[in-house]
Amino acid sequence: MKEEQFKRIKEATYLSTEKSGTYRAILRFFYIQHERMKEFLLPEEVFAHLKEYAGFEGYAMEELHGDLTQLVKWGNLFAQQESGNVRTIEEFKKRRFRYQCTPYTVEFERMLTGMEQNDTFGGSLEKTQFDRLYKCLKSIEASAEDNEETCAQHWDDVLTYFNKIRQNTSDYFAYLRSEDASEGMKSEAFLLYKDKFTAYLRDFIIALQQTASQIQGLLQSLGHRHMAAFFEKVARHEDKTFRFEQTGTEAVTEMEEKWTNIKDWFLGGEDSQYETVQRQTNEAIRRITRIVQRLGERNQQFRSRKDDYLHLADWFAGMDSVDEAHKLSSVVFGVFHTRHFHSDHIPTDDIYTDTWEEQPMDHETLPRIVKYGEKTKPTEMPDHRARKEEAKREHLKRRSEEKRVIEQYMNGSEIRLHELPAVEPYVRKLLLSWIGKAMVKEDRTIQTEYGTKVEVTLDPHETVLLESPDGTLEMPNARFRFIREEVTT
Repeated sequence: MKEEQFKRIKEATYLSTEKSGTYRAILRFFYIQHERMKEFLLPEEVFAHLKEYAGFEGYAMEELHGDLTQLVKWGNLFAQQESGNVRTIEEFKKRRFRYQCTPYTVEFERMLTGMEQNDTFGGSLEKTQFDRLYKCLKSIEASAEDNEETCAQHWDDVLTYFNKIRQNTSDYFAYLRSEDASEGMKSEAFLLYKDKFTAYLRDFIIALQQTASQIQGLLQSLGHRHMAAFFEKVARHEDKTFRFEQTGTEAVTEMEEKWTNIKDWFLGGEDSQYETVQRQTNEAIRRITRIVQRLGERNQQFRSRKDDYLHLADWFAGMDSVDEAHKLSSVVFGVFHTRHFHSDHIPTDDIYTDTWEEQPMDHETLPRIVKYGEKTKPTEMPDHRARKEEAKREHLKRRSEEKRVIEQYMNGSEIRLHELPAVEPYVRKLLLSWIGKAMVKEDRTIQTEYGTKVEVTLDPHETVLLESPDGTLEMPNARFRFIREEVTT
């Protein structure tokens, strides 16, 4: 990454100054003439053009010269002295110039012109773009015998169609998520276009799934050696175009990076842009379905059912017998007085299993009366004293064994971490618990599980490795000093 890529762009200064209106009018005229392949303009031509617009009635030629000079300083115009039609020495001394707009100016004005024509997101979902990209990739696959110019054309076509796919899909989904599109979908008029809109998205996703798999297989089959030879031919063709800037290996590297981006777009797994396009298309279809459903429910809510009821009444009145009326009622209103049976028995998690495929089950129905109560049998109270004594003995035995192990690591009345060998995991856990309890005490002194008092001292500037069979812990060095209480008689 070059540092000068992010320098201040002085060429854009004319867009945000006090005289932006004047500067933009001048440069817009230069841009229009540039698109008409007229590169150089004289101040008189610019002045005559500005005089055609309102607001430039008091604009003078001297002021135009000053504005043109300022635009040259900002890098928006190139100035070239006009010496071919000079007739006197005085005209030569006046340094008469003709001006040409710079590439920065052309790109700025081209962007502004496009934004002025359409201030919303554009884009489209063109299913034919994938077919064209696939054909271009097939041409690259069969380009071993092609000349340099043909290879360059194949590469240009691939970039063109890929950029169209990338930009059009991105812009179109941004348009669908925009506020204008959301408001349009909520209107009643959207119901007239829902079928056409849904078919548009459905056709795109079908074409995408059919063609993208072929593109993915082709991208995987094009190896590095084949593409390296192809890029060399394209680079040699580009070198034939005369430019003062040297390209060389930089052009090949740039093409390889673009090729990698194309492969990642289709072959990047679940995070690839191809998968993202599929998810967004499916989400757009689901969103349209939900919107149409809500609009239909809203319309149905305010719709009068009077005509429907009158039609049903006439229908029932025209029946010859009660049995036929019952049959019609079962179709229109459903079954009356239905019984529902509920059970918490779940024999299978398969939601597609039919009822008659299940095994029968027993269900006991309890009476719903106030005085009913389930019969219970008196049970004895078990005696757990023996189990409690056994658990107590096991606990005291384990504590005694832990205390014995701790005493083995003592050096006098202290335990120093840096002197310890590999310790058992429960010893490491016990020492860490002592440190945690001591850190919340002002005197850093605690009483252990064995009834003794321990003073904990940490050295934050020295670290030690406490080894255990299950791993090694790096921690600050610590000293545990056991305080023996004197017994007074």
